[in-house]
Amino acid sequence: MQYGLLVMGAPYSSVSPHSALRFAHTIIARGHSLSGVFFYHDGVHNASSLMVPPQDELNLYHAWVALHQQHDVPLDVCIAAALRRGLLSEAEAQRHGKQAFNVAPPFELTGLGQLHELQQRSDRFITFS
Repeated sequence: MQYGLLVMGAPYSSVSPHSALRFAHTIIARGHSLSGVFFYHDGVHNASSLMVPPQDELNLYHAWVALHQQHDVPLDVCIAAALRRGLLSEAEAQRHGKQAFNVAPPFELTGLGQLHELQQRSDRFITFS
């Protein structure tokens, strides 16, 4: 079965990103496929490479990157929600005249069209908000 995930909660202020990550690992371990993860609303903060949680806490940024590296899961981030919240890729930082960026591969800034495509590719689409 093909799954798609929508993550709308911010890391460390919502349990939804951690729950989504655990769910992702569980479905993959059970032989299902994960077509992708789309980060929307405050969930875009999961893509910030500048998060520095305490050493005794799970680094959600690194955990999402590891999921991508181990299972080639696309990590799409809503560009409108990200820009509104100060999350920029290198290209967007240059385009808007900003000096820094905090979104880098494997996270990709995309539009809502990617969300729609993910929903269409998935047999089950689960929202974590």
